[in-house]
Amino acid sequence: MHPVLFDFGPIQIRFYGLMYVVAIVVGVYLLRKEVRRKGLELTDDDVMGFIIWAVVCGVLGARLYYVAFNLDYYLAFPREIPAIWHGGLAIHGGLIGGFLFALIFLKKKKIPFWSMADAVAPTIILGQAFGRFGNFMNGDAHGTPTDMPWGIVFPPGSIAGGEFQGIPIHPTMLYEMFINLGIFSLLWFVIRKREYKAGFLFALYIVMYSAGRFFVEQFRADSLMLGDLRAAQIVSAMLIVSVLGIIMRKRLWLSER
Repeated sequence: MHPVLFDFGPIQIRFYGLMYVVAIVVGVYLLRKEVRRKGLELTDDDVMGFIIWAVVCGVLGARLYYVAFNLDYYLAFPREIPAIWHGGLAIHGGLIGGFLFALIFLKKKKIPFWSMADAVAPTIILGQAFGRFGNFMNGDAHGTPTDMPWGIVFPPGSIAGGEFQGIPIHPTMLYEMFINLGIFSLLWFVIRKREYKAGFLFALYIVMYSAGRFFVEQFRADSLMLGDLRAAQIVSAMLIVSVLGIIMRKRLWLSER
């Protein structure tokens, strides 16, 4: 558990950044396959551009969302705002950023939004799994103290180790990583093999991820708060209820044929 993979004097290669690179490379490969399977009129270069800019906008949205919840700190230390390697990316903000970019990109390319959303859903959740491994090596997105046998003591130099020195804590980033890998497996190897109405796969991704995040959030030590409530749990509950309502009302599980 060390945030730096290689250190070449002033140049550092961090696990956190490496996981973004891996997510982009794997995401491009998987999305190209799905775009071809669905017959969407996008070139390989279009897919590459879509993934890269979606990640950029997602990271920007995730950071702005996190900063907004910790505004007093970042107004006092504005130089910390771009320092994402110190932790501080909120996935719900990332989804908003990526969603807004996709709306503009797909409208310009005249690609049906929900068909593309279905194509990209497995890629998003797999990228989130890679990101959580980066969090694990970085020692952020960490849990509360635990006496469970799988509790992990993080090194003092990490964010988690600095807060809980020598104390085993819930490895919440690994909890979420395994949940995300399970969701990816369901979406990619099982559910996508059938025909459904456009938007069903993306809706399932939102519901399953939100349920997993709601569960893991109760063990987090660094939750963003709205008063006495955890913001991620509030957002997750709202998404589960609203998206399940859309699935049922529009009968998205049925084939369009």
